[in-house]
Amino acid sequence: MSTTLQERDRYGGISRRGFIAGTGSILGAAAIAAHASPAQAAPRPRPLSGGAVIEPGARVPVLVIGTGYGGAVTALRLAQAGAEVHMAEMGMAWDTPGEDGRIFANTTRPDYRSYWLRTRTKQPLSNFLGFPLDKDVPRYTGILDAEDLGGILVYQGRGVGGGSLVNGGMAVTPRRENFHAVLPTVDPDEMYEVHYPRANAELGVGSVDPAWFDTAECYRYARVGRRHAERSGFPFVFVPDVYDWDYMEREAAGTVPRSALAGEILYGNNHGKKSLQQTYLARARSTGRVTVSPLHRVTSVAPASGTGYTVGIEQLATDGRVTATKSVTADRVFFAAGSVGTSKLLVRMKATGALPALNGEVGRGWGDNGNVMCGRANHLWDPTGSLQSSIPCAGIDNWAAGGAFAEIAPLPTGIETWASFYLSITANPHRARFGWNAAAGRVELDWRTAWKQPSIDMARTIFDRINAKEGTIYRTDLFGVHKIWGDHLTYHPLGGAVLDRATDHHGRLHGYRGLYVVDGALVPGNTTVNPFVTITALAERNIARIIADDL
Repeated sequence: MSTTLQERDRYGGISRRGFIAGTGSILGAAAIAAHASPAQAAPRPRPLSGGAVIEPGARVPVLVIGTGYGGAVTALRLAQAGAEVHMAEMGMAWDTPGEDGRIFANTTRPDYRSYWLRTRTKQPLSNFLGFPLDKDVPRYTGILDAEDLGGILVYQGRGVGGGSLVNGGMAVTPRRENFHAVLPTVDPDEMYEVHYPRANAELGVGSVDPAWFDTAECYRYARVGRRHAERSGFPFVFVPDVYDWDYMEREAAGTVPRSALAGEILYGNNHGKKSLQQTYLARARSTGRVTVSPLHRVTSVAPASGTGYTVGIEQLATDGRVTATKSVTADRVFFAAGSVGTSKLLVRMKATGALPALNGEVGRGWGDNGNVMCGRANHLWDPTGSLQSSIPCAGIDNWAAGGAFAEIAPLPTGIETWASFYLSITANPHRARFGWNAAAGRVELDWRTAWKQPSIDMARTIFDRINAKEGTIYRTDLFGVHKIWGDHLTYHPLGGAVLDRATDHHGRLHGYRGLYVVDGALVPGNTTVNPFVTITALAERNIARIIADDL
């Protein structure tokens, strides 16, 4: 049966309008693109406007590298404590509409805004109904980075707000009984009594109205997923999200512009979703003590002569050209560039002698949160609907028995597909390491493609049983030719500078006073659910202690 409110409490849910614990994910379902649509020309690169960027030679008390969840929490709390904070963000500000009047591109019509410095899209679903989906686009500093790290493709948000711009907003707090596997050295009482509730309140997390869900045409696909899960004996759970549910109901009523019901998700939501731009970052800027430099990529950090750290920065144009190089000094530096960005920067700084005292744990403990995707072909009497909300609100929980939690994900193509689609999070045990390739002069990840097999096996504990019960089969046209599993990617990179290994108990990097890690790099590879609420809550925990002890 579906979860009751008490059962949903175990995932952080307390009521439809209540605040709850959560985390978001990019949904591969939202990757269906109009194959025949022409590439749109990118506008000419323009200088930044609308705010002062950091100047060469500047000295700042605090520099935060990145504007995602950990960085946003850190900037807000430091500013509230009286510190002047500057944030360096590699991506764009995403505050100006394009020629179509929208800031973000539609998921089914990717254009120059969609991908970070690629000339061809790299969509999570590469095929549909026998047709390849990817298409040429102009090279531009777009919102979604599809970074190929050898054995795995890692999707990351690029812009002020980081991953909050491109994820599905699916806000899940890990079950308390699983927390020891998520952050084994952290006190669960502290997290569940203080920091998870605080994170959920600041993020504005809420749940879909179950009564509305039961009748909404846009969630027909999720109701089919519920029916199939329950008939096979799996718990169906409603999952909280940071989307404005009142706004979505108005979308369905036709009284406001559509966003979730227009399939917007993978390349940003123009309405409805409460990204960090609307929550933590808005509050941080309102203090008057936080400034942000978009299109500023940090390339080096090293001890300065005297005190503080010399930080090298490249300023980018929207075609990726470096238009200026800057050197600034910061008394304290907080690494919040995401699991991949932070790990790569630290590994390079250690290997090249800029930060040689970093310990040997830097770069280790990286995982993909066990991500794997699949689709199922339903019978004609089980249509999933041509109108599908791009915001997921439900899942199938088989973690205790099979090591898998599956989001019931949308496939918003605008046509009836009779397909059910899922993103699974699994208890994959494999962890990779970032290392320095001196000959090539770059950081590389030693992930192996074969390491996805445990995730497939765990996901099959759910979907083999459902297929057997329903008399259905797996789709084989979504990830290539005759390929069932989307096992080539992750939306949830975690680890690389693990808490209490590369850092102390609150994210201070060993070997250097005044250097901190505050993002998903601290989490050792898996959160059992979508990770952003855990990243946010951990950042709340750590910055509270850092402010108390270090400032």
